[in-house]
Amino acid sequence: MIVLKSSRELELMKEACQISAEALMVAGEAVKPGVSTKEIDEIAYRFIKKHGATPNFLNYGGFPATACISINDEVIHGIPKADRIIQEGDIVSIDLGAAKNGYNGDNAATFAAGTCSPEAKRLMDTTRESLYKGIEQAVPGNRIGDISYAVQSYCEDRGYGVVRDFVGHGVGTKLHEEPSVPNFGHAGRGIRLLPGMTLAIEPMINLGTYKVKQLSDGWTVKTTDGKISAHFEHTVAITSNGPVILTKV
Repeated sequence: MIVLKSSRELELMKEACQISAEALMVAGEAVKPGVSTKEIDEIAYRFIKKHGATPNFLNYGGFPATACISINDEVIHGIPKADRIIQEGDIVSIDLGAAKNGYNGDNAATFAAGTCSPEAKRLMDTTRESLYKGIEQAVPGNRIGDISYAVQSYCEDRGYGVVRDFVGHGVGTKLHEEPSVPNFGHAGRGIRLLPGMTLAIEPMINLGTYKVKQLSDGWTVKTTDGKISAHFEHTVAITSNGPVILTKV
């Protein structure tokens, strides 16, 4: 069931989303060579708690941390560790969220540690731009497939692989709600978008193949060809005045 939020509910949700966005920004600023992914996770945890919210990834389905922190060929769900040290030129994807007032925020971004390669920068730029191409389609009367096609066509036209095994989703009182929001699909198909829907739109884009594999830790997802991946995400409200990015700083 898709839950439509009232204007009052969107105001409540906005606070959780703003804390999520600011926590992601603070965590991203900590991405530097020599820093461990565990240190970044602790920074995010302290920020979220300081602002009266709860890290909604922590213990979600058994996940042991505040943030998913994935490096280079890790696509999503990387587990922060004290001995996972970020190196010069790494690209680091951070996915996190906060819960407050009974509502959830969810967002992600990929950051460069020091100076990354030109191909890594192009991948990150394209993934970020594809997110906004998808958001442009998040208007009443369009369909989920319009978002999906916008992301897929933008990235595949530039030679990148669009992950199929993991997709975006609705978000609200639960971290994951209906509907699913794939980053691939056909324009004009799928559920019709209505005011009050709140969606986590999140392109996961690979330098090479779209195919991924899950590691034995039960969480970390990597590209099957070992090439790098980028991930950007916003929580977006569909309104009669167009899309509103709730996780915009």
